[in-house]
Amino acid sequence: MGTIWDYSPILRHGLLMTVELTVLGILGTVVVSFVVGLARLSSHAVLRVPAYVFVEVFRGTSLVVQLFWIFYALPFAGFQFDPVPAAVLVLALNEGSYGAEIVRGTIATRPIGQTEACIALGLSPTQRLWRVLIPQSIPRMIPAFGNVMVDLMKATSLVSLVTVSDLTFGALSIRQAVGGQTLALLGLLLVTYFVFSIVLSAVARLLEWRLALDRPVPRRRRVAIPEVVA
Repeated sequence: MGTIWDYSPILRHGLLMTVELTVLGILGTVVVSFVVGLARLSSHAVLRVPAYVFVEVFRGTSLVVQLFWIFYALPFAGFQFDPVPAAVLVLALNEGSYGAEIVRGTIATRPIGQTEACIALGLSPTQRLWRVLIPQSIPRMIPAFGNVMVDLMKATSLVSLVTVSDLTFGALSIRQAVGGQTLALLGLLLVTYFVFSIVLSAVARLLEWRLALDRPVPRRRRVAIPEVVA
């Protein structure tokens, strides 16, 4: 274990890179999810059809193949990406394809009475979407998005295939350098990713509780005011 400690700077760098990829990937996933998910709900085929194709392509192909395609194949078509932007882009697009279905499904299954009430109030379709349907749908999306965040974090272990020095890449590099310590290094990876998943799940549960529409409001203690006798 002392030998591994000598390579701790590599592990720290890999850990920070994994955190950076996870955070940037989550932000990108949220953007892609809402853009594509709302496009899937559009009444215009010019928006709905490309969004449908996007979701099916990125859900139906391997993340590894997508990484190789973006990083190794697109340069032949004139599009060059550095390793980290390529990794973040693929993570966001891949997980965003799943998130888009969460957005679409949650909004589409809202009670019809809400839409009818909005129409009765004279709200336009855009106003109904942004003022009523999306705000009420976000709390119901959070549990599913929590699973997407955990899955994205675990998927960061694959970005070493496009030369990104993440935690997995660093641990495997140390394993080759020291010529052993396989059990300790892989055990460290297992524990680290497990802790990350617990943290992300806790964040999702906290957001779910904070944004819950039916969260009970704490009662304020009533203070008795003494009567003044004349």
